[in-house]
Amino acid sequence: MVKIRKREYTDQNVYKAALDRIRHLYDTFDEVVVSFSGGKDSTATLLCTIRVAEERGKLPVRAIFYDEEAIHPPTIDYVDRVRQDPRVALEWYCLPIMHRNACSNEQPFWHPWHPDEEHLWTRPMPECGIKDHPKFEWGMSMQDFGMAHFEGTGVCVLQGIRTQESLRRYRVVAMKKEENYLSQSDTYAFAYPIYDWTSEDVWRLVAKLDADYNHTYDILNRTSKFEQFLHQRVCPPFGEEPLRGLHEYAECFPEMWEKMIHRVPGAATAARYGNTELYLSKDKPVGTDWRTHVGNVIETYTGENRRKVQDNINSVIKRHGRMTNDNIPADDPHPVSGVSWRFLAQMAVRGDFKGRVQQNMAQNAQKTQIKLGLTLAEATEKYGKKK
Repeated sequence: MVKIRKREYTDQNVYKAALDRIRHLYDTFDEVVVSFSGGKDSTATLLCTIRVAEERGKLPVRAIFYDEEAIHPPTIDYVDRVRQDPRVALEWYCLPIMHRNACSNEQPFWHPWHPDEEHLWTRPMPECGIKDHPKFEWGMSMQDFGMAHFEGTGVCVLQGIRTQESLRRYRVVAMKKEENYLSQSDTYAFAYPIYDWTSEDVWRLVAKLDADYNHTYDILNRTSKFEQFLHQRVCPPFGEEPLRGLHEYAECFPEMWEKMIHRVPGAATAARYGNTELYLSKDKPVGTDWRTHVGNVIETYTGENRRKVQDNINSVIKRHGRMTNDNIPADDPHPVSGVSWRFLAQMAVRGDFKGRVQQNMAQNAQKTQIKLGLTLAEATEKYGKKK
């Protein structure tokens, strides 16, 4: 089990720390590129990069924007203003990248800018949009294309990822002893220079520099998310986490929402019931055991997607079998594998196409170990695979 280091705090200003990291990246790599979403975090990353590029005589800063079609109108306006900033060389991609549609198990993915679905597009494709790329292949996810896009280029891609927003993100950087803001391969790298910032730090920078920003946040600040800076997100609308905020589109952008409900199956239902037990409940139907519930949920998927969900669950079951001779427990995670039928049901409900639920197995096992008063070594000795 990987030991996660505790947070360490210093007296260094986070802004100065980010600038130092970006300076190091300019010293280390031939080219630095900013992955720009139009959100507050990528805005802060771009502002910091512009500052360093000005110092180094490296303007304009190359930036990449992946247009996901169903986007808040003020986001598009803001990205276009950034595109016209002489300090930035923005590449605006409009590719049919595969995205998650958590609104429907019958069609759990959708493709923005699908060429056969132009009649359903939520808005016209921008004239500056780049419609193809030599490394793009049909069926690629955003993560797959992001890696393929920069494979072999030797560039360092800066992303506005902050650990405050996600425990999963915190684990990624906390497991590294040095340069925990940098993830490298032989031919490219991804860096997170503002990973230790808070939402307040981001807005403080925008205010201090009197910088332009995405006015979607002004609109969100008039809703129930007033001053809830951590929960004001600008991201693709139909995934598991963003689905909880689908109703905000109907409230804040009714004209676009009218098009969105026809864009992907289940959007209207998810907007209405996304924060109810219909979507949030982790319970099984009365009179049904967890194992049966897993099978019933799998049946709600169709075709290739059903096979993918089934394969994911089978792989976890096999992993459990490699770690212990015990049967899979019903409710509490196994103290060695972290698997239970309840956990497998959670995988089935969410589809877990990105494998994020599976990443919780070790944490689940640790919780059961603590509950039993055992160390990992003791749990492995008592419940692990017998030779």
